[in-house]
Amino acid sequence: MVALHATDPTAVYISAWARMRAFRVEQMEDALYERRSLTRLLGMRRTMFVLTAPLARIVDAACTRPVASAHRRRTIQLVEKSGLTDDGRSWLRKVEKQTLAALSRLGSATGSEISAAVPELRRKIAFGEGKKWAGSMSMTTHVLILLAAQGRIVRGKPRGTWTSSQYAWELVESLDGGAAEEMDEADARAELVRHWLHAFGPGTEADLRWWAGWTARDTRAALARLDVAEVEIDGGVGYVLADDLEPVAEPDPWIALLPALDPTVMGWKLRDWYLGTHARQLFDRNGNAGPTVWADGRIVGGWAQRPDGDVVVKLLEDVGKRTETAVLERAAELTAWLRPIVVKPRFRTPLEKKLSA
Repeated sequence: MVALHATDPTAVYISAWARMRAFRVEQMEDALYERRSLTRLLGMRRTMFVLTAPLARIVDAACTRPVASAHRRRTIQLVEKSGLTDDGRSWLRKVEKQTLAALSRLGSATGSEISAAVPELRRKIAFGEGKKWAGSMSMTTHVLILLAAQGRIVRGKPRGTWTSSQYAWELVESLDGGAAEEMDEADARAELVRHWLHAFGPGTEADLRWWAGWTARDTRAALARLDVAEVEIDGGVGYVLADDLEPVAEPDPWIALLPALDPTVMGWKLRDWYLGTHARQLFDRNGNAGPTVWADGRIVGGWAQRPDGDVVVKLLEDVGKRTETAVLERAAELTAWLRPIVVKPRFRTPLEKKLSA
């Protein structure tokens, strides 16, 4: 993988548990909030990820800065369209300064605490006019997302347990402490492709373009800057790093219970080779993956946690008695690790909802 998917706060921890021996929640909290060796960042596809500090610098240049620029333009347009002011640019700049000053005084504060200190943040703007999903949102969310995307503030430890998404916000000088100059955007995109190919290659241009959230032009330009080899994937063209062409030894049999939006599940756009015919049960209508059961490199079922804390699984194909037993044993291990916490994914999928009832 390249980074841990972090839209759902619980996925960060369960993804780590699935890959580590004797993983403890405190280890992730220490890396995120004390040592800051890991960073939570808005990156590929305007999605939250947790990644290492060096990689955060690459993602910041390749994905986050362009997202920040686009988000600023949209926010200014929404502010003016909502009638808050005729000069959205100046208004937003003023509110950003007030927000940073308030956070400097408070030290660490939730969005509601910051908006209590900056009344302008409580102003609401409409979105999606004429659409089914139309509504309104306070400026607090828009401004905090923008400041975070600019690397001015960072999410601190959430209030409550590790399942909470009520984060405290803190000031930050820069993603790397100011020790290095900003990367060139084209260089950063090429480096991010290198990381993706190392983790997920061989993959197609369509896979990479979807995963990164780039245009076709930017995706092709990034590939062109690297030493890659073309390979055949299901009759089409795929790419792999030129120094990664050696045959790979067959791994020992393995199983895994991965959480909703796990980075491996969401690593490719074209998923038939590992997802099979199970997409309708394991993904929601917007393409968000639910909890999945893997066996030897393929998704073979899904899992969920019941209100009593038990993790239950549903195999969607015949995997044999030995693999089925291993899956059930892993489910029991996850039950023991999660208790007394009960996890409910942010994006519910048909099988997860059925199993958790």
